[in-house]
Amino acid sequence: MSVASKVSRRLAEGIAPEVIEHIYGPRLAGELAATFPYLGALNAAHLVMLARQAILTPAQAGAIATGLLQIAEEGPDAITPDPALEDAYFNIEARLVTLIGADTGGRLHIARSRNDLSAAVDRLRMREILLDLLDTATALRRTLIARGAAFADVVMPGYTHLQPAQPITFGFYLTGLASALERDAARLLDAWPRLNLSPMGAAALATTTFPVDRTLTARLLGFDGVLEHALDCVASRDFSVEIVAAAAQMSLTLSRFAEDMHVAVSHEFSSVEFPDSVCGTSSIMPQKKNPVVLEHLKAKAAHVVAGFASAGACIRASHFTNTLDAHREGQAMIWPALAEARRALALAGIAAATVTPKADLLLARARANFSTATDLADALVRRAGLDFRTAHHVAGAVVRHLMDAGLQAHEATVAMVDAAAQEVAGRAAGLDAETVAEALDPVRSVAARKVTGGTAPAEVRRMAARMAESLARDEALTAGWRAGIAAAEVERGAAVRALAGR
Repeated sequence: MSVASKVSRRLAEGIAPEVIEHIYGPRLAGELAATFPYLGALNAAHLVMLARQAILTPAQAGAIATGLLQIAEEGPDAITPDPALEDAYFNIEARLVTLIGADTGGRLHIARSRNDLSAAVDRLRMREILLDLLDTATALRRTLIARGAAFADVVMPGYTHLQPAQPITFGFYLTGLASALERDAARLLDAWPRLNLSPMGAAALATTTFPVDRTLTARLLGFDGVLEHALDCVASRDFSVEIVAAAAQMSLTLSRFAEDMHVAVSHEFSSVEFPDSVCGTSSIMPQKKNPVVLEHLKAKAAHVVAGFASAGACIRASHFTNTLDAHREGQAMIWPALAEARRALALAGIAAATVTPKADLLLARARANFSTATDLADALVRRAGLDFRTAHHVAGAVVRHLMDAGLQAHEATVAMVDAAAQEVAGRAAGLDAETVAEALDPVRSVAARKVTGGTAPAEVRRMAARMAESLARDEALTAGWRAGIAAAEVERGAAVRALAGR
């Protein structure tokens, strides 16, 4: 009696066409190419471990090694995806069996399961994505730090509630973003020790009776160690949720940057400029120059947040073991979400590298828009002996008078300040003209804020230098991780070639 199922004699019937259409077909369409290198690494590491533990004979290990090397050389295109084999792993195993025979090829699966394999594939795949995200974030941070230092003297209005608040500099703004991204990157960096652990040897959920060496397998794969508890190995994808959550936070930071630049580049603000090469136009309106990079960047965060929400919704109330709802469906939107996070970082890098502030216009606005009113209040505290709340009311009265008269902030006079003080405090302020002028000068306002984290150009450049040092440490960390992975790949490859007699 023939067995219809291609993967199990337990199943007396083949997979229903509808199941292939809606589950195995769509999964396999992208999975084989995406996971091929990771399954190849796992097969190689597992083979070397089985051989060294004498679980396979030298002849068996040599034949399997030869088959695996041929599969690696052929690449995924040599395998015709068969959804009746369910997934990428069974398709690759079928190719190995075709090359070296079932009796030998079937022995590679000793002491493992698709459960620990799937968990390991997800970790290897996520490890590569995480390093790529960190590299792209590093490039963006470097750009923001360098341009922040370069624009530390470009005075502009700072805003709260999208209303003029206090004078800052364009460099102060850019280094503020770099500061936030430093923490965003730290969250991704912090995930590494929990991500880079090997689940191999957990098998289905309860380990194996074969004398496997889990530490050897972990080392050959470039993992920092073994995730000990076998059930946790196959039950958990918390590393994916953690990383997509960190990526979502980073994407939100980038989206806010895009929103600021979108407002700043609008015709009504016109306070920054982008080159034509990063903008689009209209099919009907000849005058249009559209900030397409910013519009796409703003929206990318939505895709990343959606990936996080999808994973959480799928994992919620799933059983604490290997499950398809948590681990297949739960991962499904994480991969594209992280690809969108990578694109967001790249788009933000384009925006940060090409934006040019209109320095003269920004300074004129900072002089005219009353954002130095706090400095006037501070001067009243220092020179007129007023408490700050009273000084706040006096400065507010001066602003009101200027607005009613159609005047700008730098046009305030000693008489106006004295009149406001008389009205609010019952006495003249007694400030001289130089003090009033200094208080309302945005350049002096920026320069006077020398405290830690302030707007003074020297302080902005000091912070930029400190951020650059932090960035260098982060780069060294990721470079070390990459070096460890590369060394494991060299060791693994040499061991497989030795088994094959090459």
